[in-house]
Amino acid sequence: MDESIKKYLYDIKVSIESINEYLLNKRSFTEYEQNKLLRRAIERELEIIGEATVRIKAIDSNFRITEIAAIKALRNRIAHEYDGIDNNRIWTVVNNHLPLLLKEVETYLAE
Repeated sequence: MDESIKKYLYDIKVSIESINEYLLNKRSFTEYEQNKLLRRAIERELEIIGEATVRIKAIDSNFRITEIAAIKALRNRIAHEYDGIDNNRIWTVVNNHLPLLLKEVETYLAE
């Protein structure tokens, strides 16, 4: 695997782990929604994840990451449509999609 791809996979892993750290294993949507600093921190990490996937695809267009189009779309929405961010959607991604993405990335990094 290309070393740049490994670096971007590692960045994705670190961002997901950071989100988990920010939440302190408390998965309360109400707390998330009411805490602007927490929302912005998580949104920034999601931007990094999205940008890393874009860069991976630029290096190897055949590289497989589940839901890569959705990850890129979310990154673009956060970066360019800040006033249209849906907290429910972000919360769903954090709780339902990031754990799977983390497992996938860890599998690649273990190769």
